[in-house]
Amino acid sequence: MMYTSIFLALIFVFLFSLIGTGIVDIIFRFLGKRGYMGNLFPNVRGGIPRAVGIIPFIILSLYFLPGYNSLILIIGVFALIDDILGRKKSPFGIEWGQLSRGIGMILVMIAGFILGLGVSSIFIALLVQPLNISDMQPGSTCIVTMIMSVLTMILMVIFGSPDVAELPAFYTPVLLLVVCLGYCPLDFAGKIMLGEVGNHVFAIALGVSFYLVGGLWSLIVLFIVTTALIAFVRRNNLKVFFRQNLRLLDPTFGDYFMDVLTGGGLGDMFRKWIFKDKQYEVTNPLLISLGFRRLLYNPHAHHPQRYVPSESKLRLGRP
Repeated sequence: MMYTSIFLALIFVFLFSLIGTGIVDIIFRFLGKRGYMGNLFPNVRGGIPRAVGIIPFIILSLYFLPGYNSLILIIGVFALIDDILGRKKSPFGIEWGQLSRGIGMILVMIAGFILGLGVSSIFIALLVQPLNISDMQPGSTCIVTMIMSVLTMILMVIFGSPDVAELPAFYTPVLLLVVCLGYCPLDFAGKIMLGEVGNHVFAIALGVSFYLVGGLWSLIVLFIVTTALIAFVRRNNLKVFFRQNLRLLDPTFGDYFMDVLTGGGLGDMFRKWIFKDKQYEVTNPLLISLGFRRLLYNPHAHHPQRYVPSESKLRLGRP
C-alpha cells in the first residue's frame, strides 16, 4: 500500500513539474516581453524566462523527506531573492545576489546541524557552488542532476539505506529524478533557465541524497564525483573561457575541476580578500595538473599573470 501511494505521488509530481514549468514559462514570457519581470527575463537569445526552477522548488519543498524539506525551503527562498536582485551592488562591497546566496548557505548549515547532520550539513550547503557553475549552458544542470540521482539510487540498492520518517531513503533520489524529468524538456531546448532557485534546490536535494547513502563519507565522495562530472560536461565551454578570459591556453582537467569547485562570483570574492592585488604563478607540473593555476588565479590583481605556454608564445602573432 505504501509503495502504491509513493508511485501515484510520483506520477502526480511528474505532471506537476511538466505542466507547471510550461505554465510558468508562458506567464514569465508574457510579462517579460512587456517589461515587468526585470532580472527574471534576461535578454538572452531574444529573452528567456529565468528562475523557472521555482516549480522544482515548490514541489521539493512539499514532497521532500520531512525535516529535510526545511533545507530546501531555506535555500530556495534566498536563491529566489538572488534571482530577483541579480548583480546589483550592496553597501557591503558584494552583489546583493551573492549576499543572499551566502546567507542561505549559512542558514542551511545551521539548520542541518539542528537536524543532526553535523559536519555533513556544511558539505550539503557547499554543493550549491558546483551546481551553480553547472547552470551556465542549457540542460547541463539537469543532466548532472539526473545522472547523479540514478547513481545514488544504484548505490542505495547495493549498500542499503535506512528508512527516513517511515519512507525508504530510495524515495529521495527517485523524487529528484522525476521532478527533473518533468522540468527538463524546455531547459534542454534552451527556452528556459533554472535560475539560482532551481540549481540551488537541486544541489541541496542531491546533497541530502548523497548523505542518505552512507553518511559523511558517501557525501564527500559523491560531492567530488558530481564536481568532476560537471567539469566534464562543461569542459568545452570552460576551455573557451580559460583562453579568452584567463589566457590559459593549455588547461588541464584539474583546471576545469577547480573552476567548478571554486569559480564564480563568490570564489573570486574570496580570492580578492585573500590575495588582495597579488597574483601567484604556478610552475610545478603536479600542481598544474591538479588545477592550482585556476585555484590561485586572481582576477582582481592589478597585473594578473597570464598563463601562456612557451610554445604558444612563439606562435602568437604568426599567421
